[in-house]
Amino acid sequence: MEDNSLKILGSCAALPAMKMNQSAYSLEMNAKTFLIDCGENAQQSLRHYCVNHSKMNHIFISHLHGDHCFGLIGLISTLDLLGRRSDIIIHSHKGLEEALRPQLNFFCNYLHFKINFETFSPFSSDIIYENEKMSVATIPLKHSIPTSGFLFQEKPHRRHLKADKAKFFNIPIEQYKYILAGEDYTTPDGTVVPNNVLTLPPSPQKSFAYLSDTAYNEKVIDIINGVDLLFHESTFLEKDRARAKQTFHSTASDAARIAALAHVKKLVIGHFSARYKDRKSFLEEAKPIFDNTFLGNDGIEFRF
Repeated sequence: MEDNSLKILGSCAALPAMKMNQSAYSLEMNAKTFLIDCGENAQQSLRHYCVNHSKMNHIFISHLHGDHCFGLIGLISTLDLLGRRSDIIIHSHKGLEEALRPQLNFFCNYLHFKINFETFSPFSSDIIYENEKMSVATIPLKHSIPTSGFLFQEKPHRRHLKADKAKFFNIPIEQYKYILAGEDYTTPDGTVVPNNVLTLPPSPQKSFAYLSDTAYNEKVIDIINGVDLLFHESTFLEKDRARAKQTFHSTASDAARIAALAHVKKLVIGHFSARYKDRKSFLEEAKPIFDNTFLGNDGIEFRF
């Protein structure tokens, strides 16, 4: 059963549009909730789309442009009013804490939980979060200011025990953990039972890559190769390629080319410029290059 999903909380670029907010994304992975970017009105989208904030302990900010972080102070204040007591870690480049801490001290000095900042370099790919089941690594991007994407990846799963075989060989329960880790089993009379007789292969590792504001950049391909779900910004259409190049953004075609070269399973495009009234044109440009492409409009959820 799929338990990983990306929910689009804001699909617009620098300017919000009617009923469409700026960049914010909720990722459910391994029973945890991660917020990726936090544009203005993110707090309203979280509530409107019923995201459980109690499990949201980590916020990842891709870069320090306002449409990706202006929603933080409002969100933090609202979470306190909703009764939150668990601390939050904000992962970002250097500079965000210096900008946000005075606002927190002025408007939110009553908080019942702590806001901790953990900085990372925008110029290298490093693991910045890890637990027993998954990790998050940064992806250097190509934008007008230092910008990072993120790779969320499950760790290898254990093998699956064949219950009938365990019963047949009368294997003690305390031996299960070793067998699931890949070891053979030796019966009391010295017979070695190969692990592949007792187990089935592990479930595939699930992965999600988020490529925030970026120009076309093939350097990311090796990092995101084969991910189950890729979000790639698609601010412009091909007719505005000159503008895309000037502002270090991508077109829908650019996103599709990266998805095809990286052999990803599913592509979601978003971060659309408000100049376009009909977003179907983005699909018309992307799908001929990478067919399994979807529009990342506000409120849509993608499971993987």
